[in-house]
Amino acid sequence: MPQFDPLKYAYVSHRNVVYAKKGMACSTSPIASQVGIDILKSGGNAMDAAVAMAATVPLTEPTGNGLGSDCFALVWTGGKLYGLNGSGVAPKALSAEVVRTAGYTAVPLDGWLPTMVPGAPSAWAELRRRFGTKSMAELMAPAMEYAREGFCIPVNVYRQWKEETVRFTAAAKREPEVFGPWMEYFTKNGQPYGPGETFRNPDYAKTLQSLADTDCESYYRGEIMEKIVAFSRKTGGFFTERDFEDYRAGWVEPITVNYRGYDVFEMPPNGHGITALMALNLLKGLDLTGGKECADTYHKMIEATKLAFVDAKRFVADPRYMRTKVADMLSERYAADRRRLITDMAVYPEAGDPACGGTVYFCTADGQGNMVSFIQSNYHRFGSGVVIPGTGITLQDRGANFSLDPSSDNFLEGGKKSYHTIIPGFLAKDGQPIGPFGVMGGFMQPQGHVQVVVNTVDFHMNPQESLDAPRFQWVGEKKVQLEREVPAYIAQELAVRGHQVEIVNSNLDMGRGQIIWRMSDGTLVGGTEPRADGTVAVW
Repeated sequence: MPQFDPLKYAYVSHRNVVYAKKGMACSTSPIASQVGIDILKSGGNAMDAAVAMAATVPLTEPTGNGLGSDCFALVWTGGKLYGLNGSGVAPKALSAEVVRTAGYTAVPLDGWLPTMVPGAPSAWAELRRRFGTKSMAELMAPAMEYAREGFCIPVNVYRQWKEETVRFTAAAKREPEVFGPWMEYFTKNGQPYGPGETFRNPDYAKTLQSLADTDCESYYRGEIMEKIVAFSRKTGGFFTERDFEDYRAGWVEPITVNYRGYDVFEMPPNGHGITALMALNLLKGLDLTGGKECADTYHKMIEATKLAFVDAKRFVADPRYMRTKVADMLSERYAADRRRLITDMAVYPEAGDPACGGTVYFCTADGQGNMVSFIQSNYHRFGSGVVIPGTGITLQDRGANFSLDPSSDNFLEGGKKSYHTIIPGFLAKDGQPIGPFGVMGGFMQPQGHVQVVVNTVDFHMNPQESLDAPRFQWVGEKKVQLEREVPAYIAQELAVRGHQVEIVNSNLDMGRGQIIWRMSDGTLVGGTEPRADGTVAVW
């Protein structure tokens, strides 16, 4: 047996774009990608493949999502793009006052306070019922098999898993009743699983079997719901049966802007895909002809991104509570007003007035022209750390994005959706679909979308090159992170322009994306994220 270190990579790897005619599945999990292709080969369509992958990635990449996640999807079928919002709502018994009384000035990431009714299982059922061709039992069978028989832990999943073990070991010492189940499910006597080690989760398979038998109804109006609510009551949570019984994922109309002749689609609020669209609206009026690896190009992209971000953070919320109109935020007039703030120097960003006047992403495509852009997330890696005994369900911590400021549209109230960071993207031109794309990773997501679109449209990069390109991430005020691969002269000039530049050595938090484009002859071409463990599976 040769001796080697699975965490050491001394040389730069190289990936090519991947072509296919009959089908393609791209994800950060090689197992999930293969599951998607197997579904296509067995007669399923892109929507079937997406549901099967969505049921698999919580098992194979629990550091990004779980059976207690939320999800969003953009679905191209029959010549039309559909949006599916699978984001959950806060328990009715939860409020800002409850959080403050517990001693917090902001909603924490751990425990029951940030947990919300998970939306993903409901969205899987909605997608399958409306556009799928296979039964839920067929679509969940592969994930159930891997849960029972086990799978090998990937390298980057291990890295994040190890960090989360430190986090929840400390939490379990504070509140063993709440966090003890996480330690039992996801460690070996308190130690993390290593890269390449086999991990099994038979309770996960049992839960999927229940969901398959009931088309996910048991999660909201049956035995799985009852287990979640019972554990919540036992350990200080806020869920009641009514919270789940009243919930269903919903279909929505995607939002869009035209960027240099291409239509870029995102999900509407409560997701912050509008951030990417607002930034692109600013950029399309700016000159980027200096080239990709040019300080002026980086500067303009950073400035446009942060101006869009501060607006989104102020105005995006559950659409039932938003006082600012999406149309105003995406108007050409508002883009022109905000664009005037972009000069040669970095600005301290402040929100304007538009009315004036840890996640997993994957995509699928089949030979019939169907395509799905799908994103699913806990929010912060393993989420809240709350695991429901006997189920394998890890609950997300999406409530951490609520505001405790009563004047905010995103103010925490029971039954309300929070500001959401997960965003699937889709590109089209002249009414014809080009394909799904996405970059996961918390507040990096819209920034990744902007960079992928600019790489594709302005600099004519192929899907793999577009994902390979070094990235920036604006992290607040005038602070910006650059990957080490960004040329030094760019970092130096950005500093001269007033940016507070940090060079990051780890790219785990710089986004993880996937792309599938459909060529004019129907050929599919895909790229997968070099910063993750993923692969493109083809047929």
